[in-house]
Amino acid sequence: MSGEHGGGPPRGKALAGLALAALGVVYGDIGTSPLYALKECFGAVHGIAPSRENVLGVLSLIVWSMNFVVSYKYIAEVMRADNKGEGGILALLALVSGTEKRKHVVLVMLGLFGAALLYGDGIITPAISVLGALEGISYATPVFEPYVVPLTAAIIFVLFLFQRHGTARVGAVFGPVMIVWFTVIAVFGLRGILHHPSVLAALNPWYAVDFFIRDGLQGFLILGAVVLVITGGEALYADMGHFGKRPIRLAWFGLVLPALTLNYFGQAALLLEHPEAVENPFYALVPEAVLYPMVVVATAAAIVASQALISGAFSLTQQAIQLGYSPRMTIVHTSEREKGQIYIPQVNWALMVACLWLVVSFKNTSNLAAAYGIAVTGTMAITSILFGVVAHERWRWPKPKVYGMVGVFLVVDLAFLAANMVKFAAGGWFPIVVALVVFTFLSTWKRGRLRLRTMMEESSLPLEVFLTDVVKRCARVPGTAVFMTSHTKGAPAVLMHHVKHNKVLHEQLILLSVRTEEVPFVEEEDRVQFTEIAPKAYQVVGCYGFMESPNIPQLMQRLQAFGVAVKPMETTYYLGRETLITTPDKKGAAGDIPPLATWRKRLFILMNRNAQPATAFFNLPPNRVVEMGAQIQF
Repeated sequence: MSGEHGGGPPRGKALAGLALAALGVVYGDIGTSPLYALKECFGAVHGIAPSRENVLGVLSLIVWSMNFVVSYKYIAEVMRADNKGEGGILALLALVSGTEKRKHVVLVMLGLFGAALLYGDGIITPAISVLGALEGISYATPVFEPYVVPLTAAIIFVLFLFQRHGTARVGAVFGPVMIVWFTVIAVFGLRGILHHPSVLAALNPWYAVDFFIRDGLQGFLILGAVVLVITGGEALYADMGHFGKRPIRLAWFGLVLPALTLNYFGQAALLLEHPEAVENPFYALVPEAVLYPMVVVATAAAIVASQALISGAFSLTQQAIQLGYSPRMTIVHTSEREKGQIYIPQVNWALMVACLWLVVSFKNTSNLAAAYGIAVTGTMAITSILFGVVAHERWRWPKPKVYGMVGVFLVVDLAFLAANMVKFAAGGWFPIVVALVVFTFLSTWKRGRLRLRTMMEESSLPLEVFLTDVVKRCARVPGTAVFMTSHTKGAPAVLMHHVKHNKVLHEQLILLSVRTEEVPFVEEEDRVQFTEIAPKAYQVVGCYGFMESPNIPQLMQRLQAFGVAVKPMETTYYLGRETLITTPDKKGAAGDIPPLATWRKRLFILMNRNAQPATAFFNLPPNRVVEMGAQIQF
């Protein structure tokens, strides 16, 4: 974690080190955009001729879009909305939890859909980045063109295959690779500017305004390609927790923004002199003698960009699991020092299959560009709305200030989104389909868990009544029994089944619940909530942040501070395993049980059946676990 989480903001060498690391993780996506962004602006889809007025107009649009969306919106404003240092749409969603109930439901649905859109981004980024880098081979020698897609697929396959080893070792070289990348593209960009310095006129925003006035609808639709230069804004915000605000800002203003600006100006300068270079202005800017080494550097940068988005998908999934939007999955921590470095096999293989399908189906960056913008712009618009809610509800900003700022953000976001929606049939449908599928899974799991918890609570007995009666009647045996339960209001079903079938109780009882707080990390002194509910019977709540993975045996050792000794070899963990049976809801039935459509019930049951066993998820010793089954009419 960054130095901003404790001990004050990082300075000196620590700040430089974090800024270097941020180059490799935070700026991989936006840093590789020059490979294809300007090319798409003048591609056949938009039909914009590379005339002087159009080149300067598009370039001005690119530069001011970068500065407004990334420098102002995300770097200056949105990054203020951190949840104990963590960023990202789910962290932002956790900050709006105190809103009025009906509005809260709408905001949660919006936030979930925004998170779902990010999975589409995570699938498309590796495909478009690696394809964009390797297209330099076909630009140098058309003979190699048939090999671009197979090579891209092979690199992506190896990249996903390597994920199980973790990014700790490779992460050390990410920053230096991106320093080389940004330095090289800046040098080539400067070289192009020196050949045609009049291109600097595009710094005047009037050229962008004039472009819109002259080209009308066609000028507006080109925003669908311009959006490619700002695709890393949401990833930048999501990765804030790993590095902190100051290192991210230092890296952006110190190297990334100048390098990107120089390269875009260099490409545009080349087009002013050689309009025929519009086929691939990025590689046309590279001297022929170093073209192949540049393909290697670009491929390395594309792999870094892909890695950042893949790691982001793992992190997003972990947050979804902890916040109750996803069933348990296998989470492998690949680094003993860095909490954020995790690997989730199910997500990895799903992303790999989808990514390879994209490469084989779309075949080039021009086709993929059509699918890219909708995912990014949709999430950007949702982030703007949630940011406005946080600014008003949490920070008590006056309404005119909130409406003014968020209104401007949304005008820009929705303009980009509208320009991309026209590409729906050409590939824009893909991230929408991915988002709808993911959203359906996330919302179904959340609603299903709520229904199941409500049913369990309604069928349970008051804890005090149950224990008072049972303690008197049951024989006690040596050892400690830990009954895991998801609610704390009544006697857990697994405890009632144990007493019903075994007729005994251990001399020490612990009713254990795990609760995820709406913060990324919980302080160690707040980890355990302890209550003695009867002699030798305790209710324990283990509190974890949405970026943490529970470890129950470690939690048990903390009970010594409350005078409770838990010996590992004399402790038995009792878990309930419910077999859910679908039954139709009765019309007009009373009660507080949330209704659920039959198809959602079946989907929830399928997800529940395939969730990772609680034994592995909570790090329980397998030889100390007893599972007790029960059938529930769901």
